[in-house]
Amino acid sequence: MPKLRRLSGHDVVAILKTFGFVVVAQRGSHMKLKRRGSEGDQVLTIPAHTSLDLGTLRAIFRQAGRFIPEDRLRPHFYSA
Repeated sequence: MPKLRRLSGHDVVAILKTFGFVVVAQRGSHMKLKRRGSEGDQVLTIPAHTSLDLGTLRAIFRQAGRFIPEDRLRPHFYSA
């Protein structure tokens, strides 16, 4: 069973940028990312913490999975 990687908020933002998301705002320690999709704007909020809790990473993975196919996203979030 692959394990969820330990990632920082900035690591997650870098991953999502490869899928076309851009940082549009930051308020405190949270960054708002957006990309234009076929159904309209797709928005994700990512904490800018040095180490994200595993539950937070799972939630971000699930939310990003609404916009990006999980098979393309999984190698970035899970170790082999």
